[in-house]
Amino acid sequence: MTPADKNRLEQIREKVRSFPAGPGLYFFKDAAEKVLYIGKAGNLRSRVSSYLQPSARIAESRGPWIEQMLAKAESVDYLETAGQVEAVLQEARLIKDIHPPYNTDLKDAKTFPYIEITKENFPCVSITRKLAGKGGRLFGPFTSVKELRAVFVILQKLFRFRTCRLEILAKDDKRRFFRPCILYNIKQCTAPCADKVSKEAYRGQIRDLAAFLRSKRSTVLRSLARQMTHASDHKDYEAAAMYRDRIRLIENLDKRGLADVHIQPEVFAADPGAALVKLAELLGCRRGVRIIEGFDIAHLAGRETVGSMVQFIDGRPFKDGYRRYRIRTAKGADDYAGIKEVVQRRYRRAAQGQELWPDIVLVDGGPGQLSAAAEVLRDVGTQMPKLVSIAKKEETVFILGRPDGLKLPRTSPALKLLQYVRDEAHRFAQHYHHILRSKKTLGQG
Repeated sequence: MTPADKNRLEQIREKVRSFPAGPGLYFFKDAAEKVLYIGKAGNLRSRVSSYLQPSARIAESRGPWIEQMLAKAESVDYLETAGQVEAVLQEARLIKDIHPPYNTDLKDAKTFPYIEITKENFPCVSITRKLAGKGGRLFGPFTSVKELRAVFVILQKLFRFRTCRLEILAKDDKRRFFRPCILYNIKQCTAPCADKVSKEAYRGQIRDLAAFLRSKRSTVLRSLARQMTHASDHKDYEAAAMYRDRIRLIENLDKRGLADVHIQPEVFAADPGAALVKLAELLGCRRGVRIIEGFDIAHLAGRETVGSMVQFIDGRPFKDGYRRYRIRTAKGADDYAGIKEVVQRRYRRAAQGQELWPDIVLVDGGPGQLSAAAEVLRDVGTQMPKLVSIAKKEETVFILGRPDGLKLPRTSPALKLLQYVRDEAHRFAQHYHHILRSKKTLGQG
């Protein structure tokens, strides 16, 4: 190791000494402030220090990939989180967003699982990474699918909900002739498929389950603790161990995020093939639609305004094409000016022939945001892509050149894809904005 390398690592070690001892994320960065590697830790100071010990054999303990990363690292930073669950979810989201070159895991489209309760006459309950339909209730995302599957079995024994995908109609009199599956016989389902339970009673089961998932579950945990103690007192250690394991599994239900906070847009995607065909018909794209780029602006009362651009190719997110922008010229809570600045910065390079033009440009908002983007694109002085916006409140679609907004059916594949792009741009902008507010960490934009 050269004297320069020793000095560089000593400067990083000195900075790490001031890191907190709590949970969070750490970011190794190069001389240009580009993030090389993201990791999570229960104890930030201890974890990051372990990379930098003179006696550490990084190539053996963590692999040559990490050794190469450390040879390029010029600094390290951190972001505290509320707990280790938050750290797991934030790490996965940031790796998907930023694609640090030395993170080999979590870059794919794999998502964390949820418990979903569908919206039906007799709701189905399942573990899912892909929603069964609109209007269902989600609990999660959960950080461990293995632990979730184990506790799911216990939940089914407690609340006896159905997990099948049968279409069950309350008015279907023929249900009483249906033979239920084995789950009814082993008392893990009340068999609404065979009319063994009324609609009202089954919905009561589902309400109890939802309340259990939302609450601290103290009543059930106290009951299991009493049964564990009773079994232990009577030297039934096998039963006591079973109750102990059940308590631990139910407590693991708290190892999760919040569906409306830790958003995974991949879960809500529509069928891309059908959506692209419908979009091409709707917008009159004779050559079809391949590239869609979506824009959004985020700020807090006009401060720390940021913009985002997300890119979809063939109806799917292309994360390498995502961009973040710190707004430089727009002042205050001026979304129109923000949209103008971001669109201009994005397409200036495309107008010079350095990047491909999209087929569709989507902005979050109504006619005002649409006009702001159109003004910039006209000034750029080259081909005009199809320009679309979506107003959140009514989900009205506005298309440049058409005087009235469109109300597409909620089930329209075209609308679902546009919503996916819009929501992904919004999430991407908000995520960057919250990171900036928490700490100047990512060094991008």
